[in-house]
Amino acid sequence: MLAALIASLTDFFAPWNALYADSKVLETGVTSVHLVAMLLGGGIAIAADRDTLRAKRHREETGDDVLRRLHSTHRPVMIALVFLFLSGFALAAADVETFAKSPAFLVKIVLVTLLLLNGVVLMLTERRLRRGEDLPWLWRRLHRATVCSLMLWTCTAIAGAALVNAG
Repeated sequence: MLAALIASLTDFFAPWNALYADSKVLETGVTSVHLVAMLLGGGIAIAADRDTLRAKRHREETGDDVLRRLHSTHRPVMIALVFLFLSGFALAAADVETFAKSPAFLVKIVLVTLLLLNGVVLMLTERRLRRGEDLPWLWRRLHRATVCSLMLWTCTAIAGAALVNAG
């Protein structure tokens, strides 16, 4: 059944595969969008994570300042994630058989899913804190989600490198 699904997807994406394989410009463009989205989205997220952790550790500023800066990162990171997802889909569709059989691809998909879920937790927690729910457990949740964000962005990048080298 899985083999039939892979064969159907391979047939469905065959025109894209041919176009992608015949165009170095397209291949470079899609790969570049993927890498730049990872660099910008991950960079902004990691900088915000560092800022959040540093503020907690050094108590140099009020929680409102940290939350305001954290809030300002959500939109650019989400935009980068959309480009990351679309370009990743285009990359996978260009070689369905290879990606479908790759354990590194499955690991990366799981990590990206966890990254998105953790991002939702970060956004909802930050939103509650900004609304004035200054509860200690919410700050602890924000701290844990921030640490998870750092780990997940790093692991996702490593999984991407493993995927390229495994293919």
